[in-house]
Amino acid sequence: MHNSATDATGRVARPKLLSIIPGLGHIYKGHRLAGFLWMAGAIPAGIFVFLAAIASAGFGAGLFFFYLIAVMLHAYAIDDRVVPPNEDEGEQY
Repeated sequence: MHNSATDATGRVARPKLLSIIPGLGHIYKGHRLAGFLWMAGAIPAGIFVFLAAIASAGFGAGLFFFYLIAVMLHAYAIDDRVVPPNEDEGEQY
């Protein structure tokens, strides 16, 4: 048996946790294009962070966390396109 409160909490928490890999939470919620765009955006963001880290003796490496936080917040706030299945009603005779 599934608890609706647990399912709702899981549907909210999973995209945030999956967004540790940018875009994966969006793909989980059914927004494939947005997810792949967030993934593609991680490459130039990573290059920028690498250059900022070199220029600032490593302190610029913390900038990538701002990108990850933005991805997580967006994955949390975006509408869910994947509808959870209704509870099984059993066989109908």
